[in-house]
Amino acid sequence: MDLGKKAAYLKGLIDGLSIDETTKEGRIITLMADILEDTALIIEDLQEQIDEIIEVVDIMDRDLGELESDFYDEDYYDDDEDDEYDFFEDDLYEVTCPSCKDTIYLNEDMLDEGSMDCPNCEEFLEFDVDFDDWEEDEE
Repeated sequence: MDLGKKAAYLKGLIDGLSIDETTKEGRIITLMADILEDTALIIEDLQEQIDEIIEVVDIMDRDLGELESDFYDEDYYDDDEDDEYDFFEDDLYEVTCPSCKDTIYLNEDMLDEGSMDCPNCEEFLEFDVDFDDWEEDEE
């Protein structure tokens, strides 16, 4: 039996007991039954909305999967772990935006571009990195 039917059944039982609603106890019991019935209706509405959202998300997930398979070539995915992008295979470099102090992680290709807008505050960031110097320092 679902929650709405249980609340209605409880309300029917209370009505069948002919509780005197002029007493304190009678008012409390009938008010509690009304609250339970209203709560059950709200929960049922929320459950319907959740079911609809889950259905939409499942459809979007399938559509996104189709787009990924159409758009990205097989080399885009890492062979060792499914759904991991090559971006994460590269060494990541940590950059701190001077304006918002947000930490940004960039790979070598992104640094080679020389500049970008901060994804947090849109501040224009410029990079002057020479990876050849870094490799010499490491040796």
